[in-house]
Amino acid sequence: MKIWILRDYSRCVGCRICEIECSRRHEAIIWPSASRIRIHESVFGFPIPYLCVQCDDYPCIPSCPTSALSVGETGAVVVDEERCVLCGSCIEACPGRVPRIVEGLKAVVICDLCGGSPACVEVCELMGFNALRVVRKPEGEVVKNYLNNPLRASEEVARKLGVALR
Repeated sequence: MKIWILRDYSRCVGCRICEIECSRRHEAIIWPSASRIRIHESVFGFPIPYLCVQCDDYPCIPSCPTSALSVGETGAVVVDEERCVLCGSCIEACPGRVPRIVEGLKAVVICDLCGGSPACVEVCELMGFNALRVVRKPEGEVVKNYLNNPLRASEEVARKLGVALR
């Protein structure tokens, strides 16, 4: 079954524990800059969790010149670290520019849904915030609504709640 991480911006407090847990799961150390999920906050108090949305058409996959990207059982993009040459073509192809090249890593980083049990979701639930939840992947292009520029999304959430921005 394809799964997806639903983001509830109104419940995110910007603690960044999701970034820490992601890096611990994938790199076995606390290294938030290597996390597959990123928290953006252009307006203080309005953090936006940002990660791969697993587009239905996966534009990153055919853009890879070495076929390093594929779709796993969960619907997540899986990176073959042996094949990735860090060319950045997947970043250019992604409508949200979500994949990242992290200095010190041998392959691009993209959320792989941790094989079906995302560490970010588990810790968010454990902390009682529930800003991230695993759900069945929605059908269609609706997932791309979460690819808006996260800095602008932070501002939009603030405006909706009546916060005056300069």
